[in-house]
Amino acid sequence: MNEATRPASIGEDEVKARLAKELPHWYFEDGWIRRKYKTEGWKATLMVVNTVGHLAEAAWHHPDLTVSYAFVIVKLMSHDAKGITERDFALARRIEEVVQWQPGKEGGPLEGTPQEQRFRYIKYD
Repeated sequence: MNEATRPASIGEDEVKARLAKELPHWYFEDGWIRRKYKTEGWKATLMVVNTVGHLAEAAWHHPDLTVSYAFVIVKLMSHDAKGITERDFALARRIEEVVQWQPGKEGGPLEGTPQEQRFRYIKYD
């Protein structure tokens, strides 16, 4: 990729300001934008990983993941730009929309996951 087609990286101060405004549960650390999703256990963790994997593959922009029993950490950075770009923000927004989606709060025919412990899988913010 040449300089003309390389995506422009966004400065650290702007990244932090935009995260605070657009993606308040994400944070900037060591050159990456990051988000920790807490789950109710291993099955839920795998569901989050698979969701992030599908969205990333469809976008052709691939995060680094840290996966444990009850959480997933998503890290985004554009390697070709050596920093954070609009692609990182776009994918972070899509991940946030899908993983944090709670149909029961929207009304309509989709009820959402019951709040009983045996059914919960994501610890929503």
